[in-house]
Amino acid sequence: MPLFSYVVRRILQMIPTVVFILVITFVLIRLLPGDPASAMLGDRALDADVIRINASLGLDKPIIVQFFYFVERVFTGDLGNSITLKLPVMTLILQRLPVTLMLITMAAVIALLLAVPLAFVAALKREQASDAAIRGVFQVGLSMPVFYIGILLLTLFAAHLKWFPVGGFGDTFGSKLYHLFLPALTLAVSLAAILMRNLRAAIIGVINAEYVDFARAKGLRTRIILFRHVLRNALISTITLFGLQIGSLLGGGVITETVFAVPGAGRLMIDSIYGRDYPVLQGLTIALAILVSLTFLVTDIVQAWLDPRIAR
Repeated sequence: MPLFSYVVRRILQMIPTVVFILVITFVLIRLLPGDPASAMLGDRALDADVIRINASLGLDKPIIVQFFYFVERVFTGDLGNSITLKLPVMTLILQRLPVTLMLITMAAVIALLLAVPLAFVAALKREQASDAAIRGVFQVGLSMPVFYIGILLLTLFAAHLKWFPVGGFGDTFGSKLYHLFLPALTLAVSLAAILMRNLRAAIIGVINAEYVDFARAKGLRTRIILFRHVLRNALISTITLFGLQIGSLLGGGVITETVFAVPGAGRLMIDSIYGRDYPVLQGLTIALAILVSLTFLVTDIVQAWLDPRIAR
């Protein structure tokens, strides 16, 4: 089974990636200005108190010892306690990360719902008024920063029209979707523009291929040709681009959660940076990096399913 072997190889290839993520996370967190003891005790901290806090956090040990201690705690699921919130880091991640995942998932679904049909229309109506209108509208959305799009949507649909809440997160599943719609739409605008342009170009390239002409000559219906032959092959490059954009989507989610006051992992990361909360920063960075790696894995599996030659 070529696909199964391909998946196993890709999973094994993730092992050095995870090790690299741990090393980079450990080093970058240590390069941040300030120290946890000063953040905990304030500007008037005594030297004896600083030494005591550093000893309790293991920051007085050699750097290599700190790293192996850090790796051991990561693999045992013990990421320490938050310096500012006084809660286990794993508890905070399990509370906040699902909110961010729900936001990113909604944004990805909205982007696909916008990009795929409009890319079809733009490709089939190439160089016509509808094609120019679709590309023009998406170009405007692509040229604006994420935070500016969020402020515009927040001002129009929440503050002025009052169709959506200004911020926060609901209690039930329906209210959560309702609260996250504007933040998700904010993230989806730029992603949909990128996917639409890529898919439009891919459809134009595929629709003129010889095997598509052969399918027409066989008398197949236009709908079958478009979905079975054109879309399946055109999606390969778009799926790759979609996977690569997940990292950018998470980065945009940090800003969007701040604008819309969404209690997700992005907002927690911003608060942890200001508070010099090393354990939370480390835990969130590792969780988000592994999440992106898993997204790449799923992307590769979908590509191999669309094009079996990739798995060989």
